[in-house]
Amino acid sequence: MTGRPAAAVLPAALRGCLGLVAVLAALMVVVLGVLYAGHSEPGRVDRWVVDPTADRVRQPWRGVALAVDFLGEPAGAALLVMAAVTGLLLLRRPRAAVLAVAGAATAVGTATLLKHLVGRTIHGAGNLSYPSGHTAFLTAVALIAALLAAGRLGLGGAAGLSLVLTAALVAGAAMGWAQVALGAHYPTDVLGGCCTALAVIPATAWLIDRTATLLRRAGR
Repeated sequence: MTGRPAAAVLPAALRGCLGLVAVLAALMVVVLGVLYAGHSEPGRVDRWVVDPTADRVRQPWRGVALAVDFLGEPAGAALLVMAAVTGLLLLRRPRAAVLAVAGAATAVGTATLLKHLVGRTIHGAGNLSYPSGHTAFLTAVALIAALLAAGRLGLGGAAGLSLVLTAALVAGAAMGWAQVALGAHYPTDVLGGCCTALAVIPATAWLIDRTATLLRRAGR
């Protein structure tokens, strides 16, 4: 007798719409990457969003920006992922714990690869900026949390999609604001980072579910 199958990390009711979102997000990443490949100055959209000659954010908001930025730094990101994995294992959600690690790693890894492919820089040739890895990471974490919440609550359709996209946009906007405020990225960099997470997390979740299903069938 086999045990009850683990809950899917990509709710079946959201697969279709999130698949479409992932495709559109990937297209946005590619379009922005092509537009800004090899650039070292803010583009027209960047200048429209923020004045590059204006003073950077001051206290107390600078402290807030630094705190948010820490969540995307190696130490902060590791603490956040470890806390998520620990909580999910205590809740007996091993598949979700795998997604927390694999999803975050895939988002950051994809952003890092794209940085070297696109070659956009800020503040010097060595500072690759597109897309923002910090933004990709925090958006990915929010997406994963929202996917698990949607599955737990049985949300599908408009309600589930709204929850997932709202979580992603709030996290992406928060980290994006911090990165632009601190002068670490252009606005289009953070948009690319957010879209990177939107593209890779649904695919990673689907792959984990698919792999788990195949392993379960093979073990019968």
